Amino acid sequence: MKLFDQFKVKNMTLKNRIVMPPMCMYSAAADGKATDFHLMHYASRAIGGTGLIIVEATGVSPIGRISDNDLGIWNDDQISGLKKVVDACHAQGAKIAIQISHAGRKSQSACGQPLAPSALAFSNEYQQPAELTKIQLADIADSFRKAASRADKAGFDGIEIHAAHGYLLHEFLSPLTNKRTDEYGGCLENRVRMLREVLENIHSVWPEKKPIWLRVSASDYNKNGINGNMMIDILHSVKELIDLVHVSSGGLLPDPVASYPGYQLPLAKVIKEHCQIPVMAVGLLNDPEIAEAALHNDNIDLIAFGRKLLRDPYFALQAALKYNIAGYLPQAYERAYHR
Repeated sequence: MKLFDQFKVKNMTLKNRIVMPPMCMYSAAADGKATDFHLMHYASRAIGGTGLIIVEATGVSPIGRISDNDLGIWNDDQISGLKKVVDACHAQGAKIAIQISHAGRKSQSACGQPLAPSALAFSNEYQQPAELTKIQLADIADSFRKAASRADKAGFDGIEIHAAHGYLLHEFLSPLTNKRTDEYGGCLENRVRMLREVLENIHSVWPEKKPIWLRVSASDYNKNGINGNMMIDILHSVKELIDLVHVSSGGLLPDPVASYPGYQLPLAKVIKEHCQIPVMAVGLLNDPEIAEAALHNDNIDLIAFGRKLLRDPYFALQAALKYNIAGYLPQAYERAYHR
């Protein structure tokens, strides 16, 4: 079964293709430090057999958080709590990455006015953001660099840059939210500039042997926004700086998106075909059969099971038992399955 085949990207070898994607837990204190909840939350998925765990969106600055209860990685005091999570997951055979993020105009932190490429609010329920100055842009790119350095010190195996779901880097990429008239707005090359600068800053400190990847929204679900073809062009322009693409969609606009099991698979498939880069698919992929079909028929490399892994931390273990895949049942649990 391909779902349980190993997968390697740079020096990160996964024991299977099952991924826990980043999902905000809103369980950190205002200081942004990881708590015992995060330790238990992520380690339980490692015990349950998940191959790769990606820690939730972690703010590169206080105002870069989605909420005041998100994890942070903007100072060195936050490293030790994250390292405990990393060490616990490693001890149970999982690889672990972290998603670093700036929320842009969707920040609801109480610590200041949100920052965005252009002064356009997400909705009437959100605060009006301030348009970023060039000095602030340089500071944010540097905050991603410092965050990556801290992530390496914490021992993470990989790093995911959040450029999806309507947060800052996605806001720069989409013509719907980037109305700038300087070198960071207008044509696609200019709109990609901030993402490229963030990636280049990260590469200056992140070990070459460890993988870097992007989470992207490959469709804005608006005729004037990002679509699959535009995302292909965006990825081609930064391809030499990334090792993998985590393909999602939506989040830029407050309008609801019609979703169903596998609804984002066509986007992942077309990116794999045209960009020739490993892809991770996500989107209500709730059972092994759908995942197995995607791996074979759509040439997908990794499958992220978000809500499924929230409901069942031992999803990978249960699937391994169902399909007679050896090596997943912890010795401590054997008496629950054998008389």
